[in-house]
Amino acid sequence: MTAAAIMTSEPAPIQACTVSRDVSNFDLLIEDMETELGESWGDLTFDEAVIFLGQPDAEQLEFIAIAVNGEDEDELTKISGIITEAKDRNIRVILIADEVSPIALHQLLRLGADDFVPYPLPEGALHDAIERLGQAAPPVEAAPPVHAPTFAATGNHDGVVLPVHGLSGGVGASTFAVNLAWEMATIHDGKKKKKAPSTSPKVCLLDLDLQFGAAATYLDLPRREVIYEMLADTEHMDKETFRQAMLSFNDKLDVLTAPTDMLPLDLLSGDDLERLIDMARAHYDFVVIDMPSTVVSWTETVLNKAHLYFALIELDMRSAQNVLRMQRALKSEGLPTEKLRYVLNRAPKFTDLNGKARVKRLAESLDISLELLMSDGGKQITQANDHGLPLALSAPKVPLRKEFQKLAGSLVELNESVEAAA
Repeated sequence: MTAAAIMTSEPAPIQACTVSRDVSNFDLLIEDMETELGESWGDLTFDEAVIFLGQPDAEQLEFIAIAVNGEDEDELTKISGIITEAKDRNIRVILIADEVSPIALHQLLRLGADDFVPYPLPEGALHDAIERLGQAAPPVEAAPPVHAPTFAATGNHDGVVLPVHGLSGGVGASTFAVNLAWEMATIHDGKKKKKAPSTSPKVCLLDLDLQFGAAATYLDLPRREVIYEMLADTEHMDKETFRQAMLSFNDKLDVLTAPTDMLPLDLLSGDDLERLIDMARAHYDFVVIDMPSTVVSWTETVLNKAHLYFALIELDMRSAQNVLRMQRALKSEGLPTEKLRYVLNRAPKFTDLNGKARVKRLAESLDISLELLMSDGGKQITQANDHGLPLALSAPKVPLRKEFQKLAGSLVELNESVEAAA
């Protein structure tokens, strides 16, 4: 017995714990935890976690990985309490979610989870999340920095205006606008400069869907009364008023969110939009505008101000019919339809020959050119939007993100070439 006691090594200290209703539902998580931590991790049920986090031993934990699925939504109060208790003890929280509703997911994220990973776990996702926890100090708040941008003393820009208009509900116009704006705002970040340093352009996003604007949700920004006050009196809008209405996301992208309350779209006139766009152009290199799907009196003003006007559709009958309606409406008013750039969202994969044939027939029947085919982001785009992050920060390796990156690069490069020639 003495020899056996001498040979028995001390158990490895527990660095982390998984917390779930039943960890056997997350077999990939078990494998990744073993790969990352060996035997230095434990497993707790929700009830066990409530008790354990109140004990002194919990202070040794570096992080907990809370794994939830759709069946756990009845336990949101208990799970919320676990996150709150962990944050009070400076224990990091990684949230792992499988088929959780957007409302439930947003509620849990707002409580202060340090990182989020979708399930099934992408290869290396847990490893990357743990590394991010180690690189950053415990945040005071989970939300990214939110503050008003700092403008130059005088507006000396002549921004490119890029409206985004969904020709049917749910075609992904707001997602397109948010991710395009972010990619342009960060296009040169992290790149090695061979000659003169090149900074990313100044970009702003204006959410003009006054009733259901989603930019605030997709970037986790607050909606404020000051926006309504500015829009209701654009005649007296100056640089300072405009600056106070804007919010900065991660110190890279400036955003004018939709107002706090639902407002009638005719609150704004063509003159209001002209003043707003001119102010934005004076201070930014690119002005991305998220338009309401409804055509309103000031749509004409935005179209006339636009350099390119992205019209998003899907591969279905309602989109085809709405393209024809839009074309008829614009031509009847003598508006510049040549500015329209049709974007097919959720396009078929390149291996889907039948789908590619349908795309070709759609373009021929409508007599339009589908210049951009954006792939389906699937669950990852939904999760990124619910988490309040662009794809570049949530799922940077998905094909859709690379398509946004390519489009942003071409727009920025074209603009830089035009400026150089001028």
